[in-house]
Amino acid sequence: MPSKQDLADQLEQHPIKLFMGFDATGPTLHLGHLASLLKLRDFQQAGHQVIVLFGDFTARIGDPTDKLAARQVLTKKQVEENLKDYQRQILLVLAEDKTIFRRNSEWFDQMSAQELINLSAEFTEREMTERDMFVERKKQGKPVYVNELIYPMLQGYDSVILDIDAEIGGNDQLFNMLVGRDLLKKKKNKEKFILTTKLLIDPTGKKMGKTEGNMATLTDKPEEIFGKVMSWPDTLMPLGFEILTRLPTDIYQEALKGHPKEAKLLLAKEVIKIINDEQTAERALKDFENAFAGGEGEVAAKEIEVEAGINLDQVLIDQQLIKSKAEFRRLVEQGGIDYASQIVTDPKQLINRSGLIRVGKHRFIKIKTK
Repeated sequence: MPSKQDLADQLEQHPIKLFMGFDATGPTLHLGHLASLLKLRDFQQAGHQVIVLFGDFTARIGDPTDKLAARQVLTKKQVEENLKDYQRQILLVLAEDKTIFRRNSEWFDQMSAQELINLSAEFTEREMTERDMFVERKKQGKPVYVNELIYPMLQGYDSVILDIDAEIGGNDQLFNMLVGRDLLKKKKNKEKFILTTKLLIDPTGKKMGKTEGNMATLTDKPEEIFGKVMSWPDTLMPLGFEILTRLPTDIYQEALKGHPKEAKLLLAKEVIKIINDEQTAERALKDFENAFAGGEGEVAAKEIEVEAGINLDQVLIDQQLIKSKAEFRRLVEQGGIDYASQIVTDPKQLINRSGLIRVGKHRFIKIKTK
């Protein structure tokens, strides 16, 4: 916004200054962030100035976007703990010598009560409360807290302080970014371009993120990321190629015409190549193929026959691959169990088809259902 042509005209005139904000609500960034980071990298490589803003102050409030319940308020100590590894994770994608890092505590820790009141006077109660998730909460009799109404104004104020030309964020951030655009016009009579990226949506319709607990993180080991991508449903492949890689469209569309497994192998390899490097991606591919495509792990695996419908944890306990249901839950939370080429995410997973099971890195068993 306001339009692609307006932004194109601006880019032809001179380099722009753009930013993206990251609230440190958890210790890791995830593959959903990769879409926006890659877009930042595109601008960076084209000669534009990129600012990464850590929302160390706003994280203490919590972004209410798309939340049907209020976020837990974080302490300054919790936010600092979450932030420890953010810069390293972001520099997996962006160039260190071309990236400026800032924190919004630089200005909000100094903001007086009078300044906050003056800022809030720029907006009406109706503007802040007509958002869909607030309307839905009211219908359900759930509270909407005043700090949640303040949040978009604070995020918007970041744009004013940084005096930016453009902001990038997921398309769920459009409202907050528009608030910043309005403030920049009011305070500095300056236009702000907004560029939204598509969200990485899981099969249930939820975005893959820290809060939802269904993410593959940038800090996961390459083989873990590879396995998680391979567990994604086939329907997620076109979106994955579009927003998580820089493969030419004709190449990945051709891959999508073939077997879904081959497309997933390509997607997983490309994602790891971006986060790590070509050599690491090749090694992760070979490790996966060895484990699941006739390699040593599959050859050495014991084969048993079980009734369909039995709990997976019970089978693994009976076969002495794990010691308890608690260990099973822990491994599931860590993404450490694969079943029929998919990461197990449900602690109540049932045996519903034949396939190879891998527990950790070196424990295998073949299941044949009857």
